[in-house]
Formats: sequence, C-alpha cells, structure tokens
Amino acid sequence: MRQIMTISQFRQLAAYNRWANARLYAAALDLSDQACRLHIGVSFGSLHGTLNHLLLTDRLWLKRLTGEGDHPDRLDAILYEDRVELTRARIDEDNRLMAVVDQYDEATLASLHGYKTTSGMPQSQVLADILLHLFNHQTHHRGQAHACLSILTGGEPPSLDLLVFQRGGTAPDLETLIRRV
Repeated sequence: MRQIMTISQFRQLAAYNRWANARLYAAALDLSDQACRLHIGVSFGSLHGTLNHLLLTDRLWLKRLTGEGDHPDRLDAILYEDRVELTRARIDEDNRLMAVVDQYDEATLASLHGYKTTSGMPQSQVLADILLHLFNHQTHHRGQAHACLSILTGGEPPSLDLLVFQRGGTAPDLETLIRRV
C-alpha cells in the first residue's frame, strides 16, 4: 500500500511556504527594480519573472483545487509589473493556500481530484499528490530565485531551509516592509 503524507505535514509545508516566500520577497524588495528585472539566465529570465511565475502557478493550482480565483493562461505571464503589488498578491495567495490546505482532512487527501491541464485536457490525481507537486514546484523555483539573489547581490541570501523554519527561524513581516517601499 502506498503511503501518503499526513494533513499535518501538508499544513507544515503550507506554513513553511509562506515563511520562505516572506524571506525571499523581503530580500527582493531590498534590490532595485532594475536588478530584479535583469535577465540572468534563469527559467523565467529574471528574479521578477521567477517571482511572478511562483505566484501564477499557485493561482493556477488553487483555481484547479477550489474552482475560485484567477486562472492564468500562460506560465510566463507577468501578473504584476510593480514589485510591491506582486508582494501584496503573494501575501494574499500564501494566506489563501494555508486556508485551503487547512480545510482538508486525511480522507480528502486520499481522494481523487479532477481538473483540466493548461491545454484543457481532463486530468485526475490523488489530492495529496497534487499538493506535493505544488509545494515541490514552489521549492524548485524559490531555489532559482535564491540563486538570482546570490548573483545580484554577490552575497548570501537568507536561508530558506526547512530545518531553519522548523527550528523557529523568523520571517520578516512583509506588510510592514511594503509600507516602507
């Protein structure tokens, strides 16, 4: 029999996701707009493009999971040109993702969930597998954004390690930071 992650593990991943995004976006807000948009050879061109993609794919999956919200039609779309607006949207989406995951239980995680792919093809997967993909995808592109920060600053960006989160590492309050920008 196949082992699925527990709801408490997915709730931890949702909380970690918000924490890591706060650390990443706070570091990005310290950069100039020009630096954030500099094409440096990552999948979506720049730090700004990568951060937009992270938000876009969360919206896409949350639309598939809940039937509510935006459903972007291109994976490379720039949803927000303004970094402060992008950060506000990230805060909202992280809170939304946590609320969605919080409503699930073990039985729901094991159930099949139907959705349509970006090309419109019907698909059905176990909900736990969808969530695992969503959080893994976030980690993948946060790693790219983290590398962008290293390249752009020449320094060490804030740690995004899950262990740092689990040990009580702090994250900046993005709401406070965007009021100062």
